[in-house]
Amino acid sequence: MEQVNRGRISGLTWAAIALVVIGAINWGLLGLFDFNLVSAIFGPLSVISRIIYVLVGLAGLYLLYAATQLERRARV
Repeated sequence: MEQVNRGRISGLTWAAIALVVIGAINWGLLGLFDFNLVSAIFGPLSVISRIIYVLVGLAGLYLLYAATQLERRARV
């Protein structure tokens, strides 16, 4: 996987960043105001909400992997 190519971030990495930011905002709203934005938009535990939660989780795992690859490239 090549997430950084000549100083540019791939589309997959940008998508993962966007999903993780959405997840972070949702968690912040949930913690501060007990308001779940994803459930408010798509319904509580609807199929779409569950897909969004899964995508946010996968994006977080992907960024964890991408961060380890960046760290490895920085050492070389």
